[in-house]
Amino acid sequence: MSYVPKLNDYVKWNNTHTVIEGWVYFVDSAYCTIEISVKDKPDDLVPIHKKTHCCVVCYPQYWHELEYVKTRNAEDTYKSQEYRYGDP
Repeated sequence: MSYVPKLNDYVKWNNTHTVIEGWVYFVDSAYCTIEISVKDKPDDLVPIHKKTHCCVVCYPQYWHELEYVKTRNAEDTYKSQEYRYGDP
């Protein structure tokens, strides 16, 4: 059985054109996105969004080309919004 991407997995996508590396940012049965870069936003137009994320879409027919590298601890990376209720 081929690899099925999971949120917070670091993957390499070895396709015929290039090798793409990054964190799985979103997963659905229709596609997943791989975050390949993050940078601070140069403006403050939407103050709750501090970063710009660049993601690449990978459809399920290409998931067999994904190579699992590692998983990050989601608890270390998740930052709740200020004044938001606590998660259960």
